[in-house]
Amino acid sequence: MAPFLHFYFFIVKFFLDNLWLVALAVLSGGALLWPSLNRGARVSLLQATQMINQGKTVVLDVRDAAAYAAGHLNDSRNIPLSELPKRVGELDKFKSKSVVVVCESGTRSGRALGLLKKAGFGNVFSLEGGISAWQAQGLPLAK
Repeated sequence: MAPFLHFYFFIVKFFLDNLWLVALAVLSGGALLWPSLNRGARVSLLQATQMINQGKTVVLDVRDAAAYAAGHLNDSRNIPLSELPKRVGELDKFKSKSVVVVCESGTRSGRALGLLKKAGFGNVFSLEGGISAWQAQGLPLAK
């Protein structure tokens, strides 16, 4: 039993003597994990294309009307993020389908994702990189 206590006291003494080092390790580990824990359900361009081609997916574009008019994914619906809380009821008939949320770069779609989940949508995804990534890959946009 004495060797176990000796080891225990050694570990406790190490942590107390190096508290700043332990705190730094915990903070840096948390900073590395935060993006993967906070980003919600995302789909790549390939995954989104496959989902759309299967026909069981609705694409929701949360950019403003001017950006949507400049170019959007084919058959997507446009509800700007600022109007989504008031207009989420327009999407109720699609609750049984998957919803891919699109914005310019993939950041605002995360907020829309949260709103849709609170409204009872189960399969909601954010397009990684948004319309910018879509265009960068030369994928088609409707106008």
